Amino acid sequence: MNRSYYWLVLALSVPAFLWLVPTIWMVSLSFQPNEVLARTTSTTALGLVPVPFTADNYAALFAFGQTPLWFLNSIIVAVGMTLGVLAVSTTAGYALAWLDFPGKPAITLICLVGLMVPEQAVFIPLYTMFADFGWHNSYHALILPRMAVPIGVFLMMQFFKAIPKDIEEAARIDGVGWLQIFWFVMLPLARPAMMTLAILTFLYAWNDYLWPLVSAQQKEYFTITLGLASIQSNFAQSEGLGRVMASGVIASLPVVILFLIFQRYVVQAMTVGGTKG
Repeated sequence: MNRSYYWLVLALSVPAFLWLVPTIWMVSLSFQPNEVLARTTSTTALGLVPVPFTADNYAALFAFGQTPLWFLNSIIVAVGMTLGVLAVSTTAGYALAWLDFPGKPAITLICLVGLMVPEQAVFIPLYTMFADFGWHNSYHALILPRMAVPIGVFLMMQFFKAIPKDIEEAARIDGVGWLQIFWFVMLPLARPAMMTLAILTFLYAWNDYLWPLVSAQQKEYFTITLGLASIQSNFAQSEGLGRVMASGVIASLPVVILFLIFQRYVVQAMTVGGTKG
């Protein structure tokens, strides 16, 4: 059994390493001088170890005045969107899973239909609506359109449905109302699913490019992905391959750190199925 386990780990490690090679290479190129990269970019010549080593590419990026502001904008938008999605998805998911109210089947059907509608299909109505409100080039214009996510509502609804009804019935016998049951009973049990939804939402918000491109025309409201793309839009006119790779590392590093910190919640939600907290 142990020998089979080690062979399985070895077999899975090979494709995992091959999948990680482009990422490792990107990090390596970001720490190499542009004059070296201008001569060759082959893995055989450069290898995966940055020799010679330099941090000038990162220093040049953060020396650009608006890069720290774009980084802050991404944090504000990603955190705001994550909190909004959690608030909407947990309350709506709990209501659809446990409460009885008029129009519940129709609302559930609308949520399911929303999973099938591509987000690009509603860009023009969203842009027109926010333009009428005068909300473009603002944080709420970048956050509000992404707060009502059908997949988040569906995920939390399925999670709450999997919780045994005995838990709610025991709370009701003690005279607890539905709001207290939701806050003190259901939310602690839903922590794995909420963490999974939070990580996925943060990841999506951080990497989102299309809606900020449409809504933010002023550079002070650019997110990090949009801002870095704006200064590297033409590769031939960029400051060098090393700086392009450094941009990719900076844009991806926060979500990688976030996932490494909270990965146990994702695994728990996937394996337990939401029945235990």
